[in-house]
Amino acid sequence: MSQMRGRWLREARALLDRIESTQADGIAEVAAMCAEAIGAGGMAHLFGTGHSRIPLEEMFPRYGSYPGFHPIAELSMTFHTQVAGANGQRQAMFIERIEGLAETILRNFEFRPHDLMIVFSASGTTAVPIEMAIGSRERGMKVVAVTAVEHSLAGVGHGPHGTRLLDHADIVIDLCTPVGDAAVLLDELDTPVGPLSTVANAAIVNEIKVQTAELLHEGGLLPPVLTSATVVGRERSESLFEDAYKDHARRLAQALGGEQ
Repeated sequence: MSQMRGRWLREARALLDRIESTQADGIAEVAAMCAEAIGAGGMAHLFGTGHSRIPLEEMFPRYGSYPGFHPIAELSMTFHTQVAGANGQRQAMFIERIEGLAETILRNFEFRPHDLMIVFSASGTTAVPIEMAIGSRERGMKVVAVTAVEHSLAGVGHGPHGTRLLDHADIVIDLCTPVGDAAVLLDELDTPVGPLSTVANAAIVNEIKVQTAELLHEGGLLPPVLTSATVVGRERSESLFEDAYKDHARRLAQALGGEQ
């Protein structure tokens, strides 16, 4: 039997334990912020480049999720399937290092007093995520950074002062992943395999989502939850989807004022 069998799964389980034991307070604080924003009719905005797009889509829209979370994903920095050629990975990695792009993105939106911004970046050292955090704070929003602290500190910061995403956040949630992200070393190979940041991001955002839902539900403010027909029946499921999409559209319409 292969010595590697189950190795990544064991690493992932240990990672989830680390997140639970070390990040619980920060996650609870972020959930309270999200509940305040959503309950007031605003939004928790989400931004990430590269594979950090994944937690955005995990938050909304999918089964078990609800309006109030606003994924902001620029295709130029999150489209991976081409890899090479037009829309390739070289271009995406180049674009996320362009200074000033974050400000151009932010100008499309009008943020409300209770809104917050959650920025996802495992490395936390590229220009666009960092400047999204800076620009969001300049607009009066609280900023949450979801980043791999150990990996980020091991890398080279952005700009002349070498800052990182975690330097521009009010709350930092640590992905608790190792330097380089990949977790499993094979014999006589210096390039580890099996990244962990995706499972870390998914666990963190779903824990935030559930805790936020509890707070909103207690206050009678939980929006419609997208739910499968296999759970609530087709008619109820379709009704929930329509109501959730309308709720999201209403919130987004308020946010799309932007700078003219």
